[in-house]
Amino acid sequence: MTTLSVAISPCPNDTFIFGAWILGHAPAPAGLDSRFLWHDVQELNQGALDNAWDVIKVSAATALRLTDTHSILSCGGAFGLEHGPKLVTRKGFSGMPRTIAVPGLDTTAMLILRSAMGEEFTPVPMIFHAVVEAVRSGLVEAGLLIHETALVYARYGLHLHTDLGSWWKDRTGGLPLPLGCILARKSLPDEILSAIEKTIRASILHARSHPSDIMPLVASLARELDGDTLAQHIEAYVNDYSLNMGPDGQAALDTLQTFRTQP
Repeated sequence: MTTLSVAISPCPNDTFIFGAWILGHAPAPAGLDSRFLWHDVQELNQGALDNAWDVIKVSAATALRLTDTHSILSCGGAFGLEHGPKLVTRKGFSGMPRTIAVPGLDTTAMLILRSAMGEEFTPVPMIFHAVVEAVRSGLVEAGLLIHETALVYARYGLHLHTDLGSWWKDRTGGLPLPLGCILARKSLPDEILSAIEKTIRASILHARSHPSDIMPLVASLARELDGDTLAQHIEAYVNDYSLNMGPDGQAALDTLQTFRTQP
């Protein structure tokens, strides 16, 4: 094996975490060449289900489905502490929405939304950056926002219906919200899996200590372009759990697994 395929999303937290690795500021794992690919979150989830790449950023809900074939790495994930997905509507809407634009059916946001709603609704899957316009145009009654757009919904004249980050925090007694995880094929040798984790940690530490090396790449791939929003997004989802999920992160994944098994 000479080349490692690595698939991530273009959202700011992924680019910040992997940026130093991508740009050569962190040592490649085990001296392997790395080929990076960028895809929407639902495309990543489906690609992982199809075993398309060696290392993949996926929704935590999808990661829990793939533990027979993939290892969930202890680092590189996105855990929300104060923020999470948000269900938004047009201003003036009241009641429970029946049609909801969602950024994929296999996302953690979708799993939590089903648990939080407690009522039937029709999900309308679409790429994440189309959700805002689907709500504003009246195509759907509500939209499920993820990534940096969830932090600036008011900028688009939308109303917060349900903050799923707050819902999770209240429901779980304050556990971090596991939104995304890094998977690696179990067929990779143990020494390569360990080297990948070492590289991801080194990449995060470099980004933290030398953000000017990384932020031009982050901004070039982001949907929201202003620096304050990008910084807010990275602060929200790149934290110590990204370096090592630890016992609390594992407890959060175990709790999310119980949501998957609920009828």
